[in-house]
Amino acid sequence: MTLQALYDQLRELRMSTFQNALREQQANPKYNELTFEDRLSLLVDAECIQRRENRIKRNIRTAKFTMQATLEDLDFSPSRGLDRRLILELGQSNWVASRHSILVLGPTGSGKTYLASALGVAAARNGYTVRYHRISRLLHTLGIARQDGSLTKLLRTLAKTKLLILDDWMRDTITIQNAQDILDVLDDRFGHAATLIASQVPVADWHLRIPDPTLADAILDRIVHSAHRVQLEGESQRKLRAQRSMPHT
Repeated sequence: MTLQALYDQLRELRMSTFQNALREQQANPKYNELTFEDRLSLLVDAECIQRRENRIKRNIRTAKFTMQATLEDLDFSPSRGLDRRLILELGQSNWVASRHSILVLGPTGSGKTYLASALGVAAARNGYTVRYHRISRLLHTLGIARQDGSLTKLLRTLAKTKLLILDDWMRDTITIQNAQDILDVLDDRFGHAATLIASQVPVADWHLRIPDPTLADAILDRIVHSAHRVQLEGESQRKLRAQRSMPHT
């Protein structure tokens, strides 16, 4: 086989990084000092690293986060009440692998969406598929899917996602049909995949915001009792940023 034929096969196999690394080895005499096994190992490593980076980018893009957030940029000021060690431990995504849930709680503007997104980005970096949804928009999407016949496909996609982030949980009034949709989503995931819920509404008030007591019991049973809780405190982060940006007189 000629070298060009090998390049063509690598391109057909979509191993472009392997191909480029091989071209570099062919062009650089220093690689002649290495054994065949060492040179092959370098080629495979280059391809694996690139594929891992591509998978991370794809996971983050598919998640559809509404902001760029990372744990590295998280504000751990004492007034926020965040346990740095706990958050960094959650950033390793072992809870996603164990198919557990997290409740991120706190007042309006306290940074719940940022923290939820940062944990989602960490999970994506650790190789897990992630989807971010504001609960009101997800319920709207589920309603449309029911009408156009794509509901089963959408529920299957949500069930297969390793981490589902539901933001603004119980902020808005929901109907009995909304509650049933939420239960369907959570029921498919319970014990099979991780869920992160961010809410400004105290957990004690969730039951009253679900119009059917039986559905309320079923929903809360799947998310509340075994979930890790992260409570955010302090003033609104948006308010503080606005104050810092105001010109001094």
